[in-house]
Amino acid sequence: MGLFGSLFTGVSALFGQSQNTAIISNNIANVSTTGFKRSEASFNSLVTTESRSSRYSPGTVAVNRIQRVDQQGSIQQTSSATDASVSGNGFFPVKRSTDFGQEFLYTRAGQFSEDSTGLLRNASGFILYAWPIDSQGNLPANQGDLTSLVPADVAFLGGLTRPTNTAELAINLDANEVDKTLASSLTGPSDFSRGLTVYDQLGAAQTVTLEYTKVYGPQATANGEIGSLSSTSEIINDLGANDGDQFTLSIDGGAVRTYEIDELPTNGTSGGEDVAVQTIGDIVADINANVAGATAYLGNNNELVIIRDDFTAGTETIEFNNTIGTPLGNLGLSAFDGAIQTSNDLNNANYSNGTAADTPPYSGENFPAIQNLPGDPTYNERGWWQLNVVHPDGSSISRGVLNFNGDGSLNASPDNSGNIDVNLNLIDWGNGSEPQSFNIDIERLSQFAGNYDVIFSDQDGAELGLRTGVEINREGEVIARFSNGASATLYKIPLITFANSNGLNEVSGTAYSENDESGEENLREAGTGGAGFVEPSTLEASNVDLADEFARLIISQRAFGAGTRVITTVDQMTEDLLRLR
Repeated sequence: MGLFGSLFTGVSALFGQSQNTAIISNNIANVSTTGFKRSEASFNSLVTTESRSSRYSPGTVAVNRIQRVDQQGSIQQTSSATDASVSGNGFFPVKRSTDFGQEFLYTRAGQFSEDSTGLLRNASGFILYAWPIDSQGNLPANQGDLTSLVPADVAFLGGLTRPTNTAELAINLDANEVDKTLASSLTGPSDFSRGLTVYDQLGAAQTVTLEYTKVYGPQATANGEIGSLSSTSEIINDLGANDGDQFTLSIDGGAVRTYEIDELPTNGTSGGEDVAVQTIGDIVADINANVAGATAYLGNNNELVIIRDDFTAGTETIEFNNTIGTPLGNLGLSAFDGAIQTSNDLNNANYSNGTAADTPPYSGENFPAIQNLPGDPTYNERGWWQLNVVHPDGSSISRGVLNFNGDGSLNASPDNSGNIDVNLNLIDWGNGSEPQSFNIDIERLSQFAGNYDVIFSDQDGAELGLRTGVEINREGEVIARFSNGASATLYKIPLITFANSNGLNEVSGTAYSENDESGEENLREAGTGGAGFVEPSTLEASNVDLADEFARLIISQRAFGAGTRVITTVDQMTEDLLRLR
């Protein structure tokens, strides 16, 4: 038994080394195969036991193949934007075809390119599968299941338009501009305007005009028409009023305050007046000290300005009356010369893009809220601007007022997202496109003395563009590029991980299928949950090391020769045994 047992042992050695040589030769043959994973032969001794130590029966040897799927191959740069490799753990999900019933396979060979139908296939013909991304950039709700994956189809029969969603402006407005009443700003020319091109749902360019007009603010306002005044200007000698002329002032129909023009300064009152005034400075000082809800100052052209500075919603009025003479006309307040007049500029027009019946908000329905309103307003009384957004047909899309701080920055409260935007809603362009809404970021508007200056103007829309290319980025996103500069993120490639990737079934040299030994698949986004990263424009080379394979081949050759020597020796011993008489 021992002699023939040795013969079988030698034969098993020859079989084992021939298997080892086959594995090595397959590794060497695929040294240039993208994503190929080498295998190794593992030898196990099969022992035949005997109950007596004085007797020995030789066993045989068994060969098992061990896959080295988890060993990373080197990453090599390529020039194709749709090539991709995995740096770290994970596989690309693929199928042989899109036919129903095809099983998912997993590969590291990412040499993808578009076929005649627009599907991304690798060099082995497997179709790439990925998560579809919706218009909001979201992944499917069931992204943890293989059923959430779809074929990566990048075919576009037409082009791509991108309607404008956001625009951004950085403009300096001249703080030296002359203030105007809100009433005059609604009908008169603007101080500065600039066009902004946006793109509608059909990809057509629409030019909206943004008109800026410096105003006294969203209050009832009476502004003088006589410039070059100063606080020391005498009402009689410099402005031509008569000694003893009187006028009255009241706010919202409240208490009336009477002013008498005196030739000489006086500390008393004589004709029923509340205060005797001689200079412009006397009027300004008394109003600011004694008339609640009103403020007086000299405007940009040194004209006398009296404003209703309360922000209570409703009718805001300033009431004047010439009671003796016409001192209001001498002061330049000609609009109030004669009988009692009111200036109700706040509610004088539809001051938003609502309906005429709306009570107009202070900053317009779609304009950023002024800081600390309502309540204790902290605003710059010399920093008010009207912004009118004009439709291409000349109508007003939205109109409101903005306020700037004393340091030139915009005085507005950010919204819940931290943005300071003018929100324009459901604009009908009149060309059949869907009504469009978009935001204009005005956070970088400023008010400094000097020239008007457009620092930049930008928006995210684009006209019709044809596809110019497809690429895969490091997050695994499949992105289509278009001739109009726009891009569209179509898919996101998951990386499939397994508890034991070496236990996968090899379907081809570069694709594997799941089994019980590998464990269940896990769909991961690149860089999360232990998955590696997708390296764009690269390929993972075979993990075969030629030097190591040749060394193993030499060892296998020597072991095979030794096995043949065993068989030869046993043959000679058997022949000697047969010669015995």
